Amino acid sequence: MGEMKSSYPRLERIDSPEDLRRFPESELPAVASELRRFLIESVSQTGGHLASGLGAVELTLALHYVFDTPQDLIVWDVGHQCYPHKILTGRRHRFDTLRKFEGLSGFLKREESTYDTFNAGHASTSISAGLGMATAASLADEERRVVAVIGDGALTGGMAMEGLNNVGYLRRPMIVVLNDNEMSISPNVGAMQGYLNRIISGQPYKRFKKDVESILRQIPGVGNQMVRTAKRIEHSAKQLMVSGLLFEELGFRYVGPVNGHNLAQLIDHLKDHRDTTGPVLLHVVTTKGKGYRPAEGNPVLWHGASPFDAETGQAYPSAGGKPPSFTKIFGQTVAELAEKDERIVAITAAMPEGTGTDVFAKAHPNRFFDVGICEQHAVTFAAGLATQGLRPVVAIYSTFLQRAFDQIFHDVCLMNLPVVFALDRAGLVGADGPTHHGVFDFSYLRLLPNMTVMAPKDEDELRHMLATAFPIDGPVAIRYPRGSGFGVPAMGEPKPLVPGQAEVLRQGSDGTIWAAGIMATVAHRAAEKLSAEARLDLTVVNARFVKPIDRSALVETIQPGSCVLTVEENALAGGFGSAVMEAVVEAGIEDVRFERLGIPDRFQPHGSQEVLRARLDLDEEGIARRALAFFQQSSPKLKAVATDG
Repeated sequence: MGEMKSSYPRLERIDSPEDLRRFPESELPAVASELRRFLIESVSQTGGHLASGLGAVELTLALHYVFDTPQDLIVWDVGHQCYPHKILTGRRHRFDTLRKFEGLSGFLKREESTYDTFNAGHASTSISAGLGMATAASLADEERRVVAVIGDGALTGGMAMEGLNNVGYLRRPMIVVLNDNEMSISPNVGAMQGYLNRIISGQPYKRFKKDVESILRQIPGVGNQMVRTAKRIEHSAKQLMVSGLLFEELGFRYVGPVNGHNLAQLIDHLKDHRDTTGPVLLHVVTTKGKGYRPAEGNPVLWHGASPFDAETGQAYPSAGGKPPSFTKIFGQTVAELAEKDERIVAITAAMPEGTGTDVFAKAHPNRFFDVGICEQHAVTFAAGLATQGLRPVVAIYSTFLQRAFDQIFHDVCLMNLPVVFALDRAGLVGADGPTHHGVFDFSYLRLLPNMTVMAPKDEDELRHMLATAFPIDGPVAIRYPRGSGFGVPAMGEPKPLVPGQAEVLRQGSDGTIWAAGIMATVAHRAAEKLSAEARLDLTVVNARFVKPIDRSALVETIQPGSCVLTVEENALAGGFGSAVMEAVVEAGIEDVRFERLGIPDRFQPHGSQEVLRARLDLDEEGIARRALAFFQQSSPKLKAVATDG
């Protein structure tokens, strides 16, 4: 990372929370200032999730200062806000490796540190996990405190509400810290956010109540009796005015709202409730991006930042102009299609900008729905819309749609409803790592009856696949990758493809490659390279449809006794290659040799997409090398060519 612009005299003395706890409380604001500055300067060079961590600096300091971590357990939700935690727990010296291959993860990772109690890259898990830890401590009769930190965005997730319900029932001693900044990635939506806003605005009532109680107690003879009478009607008053009633009814002691940037207040409240005998909910109000003006002004943009100039906030220019992203092409195309078809509605789960549906929202605001971090609800909501003749498109990252598998099965496929699933970030996503790689969707979607599964070879084909999807009277999934397209120009208006029909990209006589999604484009390039450099002439088929597989093209391109290489950016287990092999067997084509390229049966680390694809032979060079070895080994003719060559 090079020399930092500023020194960090206090931060450099902190290699563990134990070091932090040696500081007098009066010095903690200065530690917070250094921590925030280090975070800005570090992320300006590596890129990463910035705004969330900036908003959690004081909260992180207070938690590690008050609690005896790692003996006491802090469970962070999602992990976007974990950078200050990582810096304070011995990983400051490695921050120049953040999100790089074999470097620090951008999320919580138990394998990385004993202070990371639970891996988290998806939202709404901390309360349930924390309850499990608190229950285990109680069963083992261990004095171990548990704190679950959850954002108000993650609180919209159904799993968080399930966790709150169970905590209130079991009444285990634990603290739930609600970090309320009115943001997930985009501004929060929904009734829960409105409720939290009313809590904050209800503070004048609490102060008024306290003042009245003080005055009543000073009335000689009857003051205390009047206070007791007032308390008997307090429950009714709370239903109208007082904060935290919902949480109290769920079995929590509600505390707050507390200024999440006031260290003294945070520390006092945490100390007061550190040894709680039951569940406590501490409502902390913070500002996402706190302390860095560009991030405070636009927390959506600064949620995930590419490298930037720390002084100006300007992102460093990327090398050369890049083609539009698949996400952008998706958003523009769906909005255009909706101009002609009023049945089309769009749904996202708290990620309008991330999924490109913000374009649709501007063009068709009455037909756009952001449901919050509620993937299961999003799918069943879409199913309900579809029963009434609408054509919903549910735009969710591939990895997050995994959370709604049962809803896809039970609420969409079982009734054969026309819901279109747009799976962004399919395949290897890069720096976000194993929690975010979308490498299982072929496998978990193609096994469901009634489902059509498509994957475009490039950004233009995505346009035509969207035009194909909406007329189909049944569920359809289209998966496409993170990042820029190939620069393929738009070829006219989006027009429907023939459902289930593959595309032969090149004809050859020495073997066949069947590929899905963008791997078809990469495989085509690899085949051209092999033709020019190794006299290897291969047929390349762009499957287009992973389900149904084109049986006619299969019979035409795969002969008995031939060799077939399949390529996909998906798990090999149950993926596209498996689908081709199954189809070959069902077609009765005998004595076919297969080689499959894809994601092996292990979770993939974080790192750039280029690095990860190269190490899995899913780039042009890797496919060419693996294809040459496979076809030469499998064909007597090619063995002879290799010997002659």
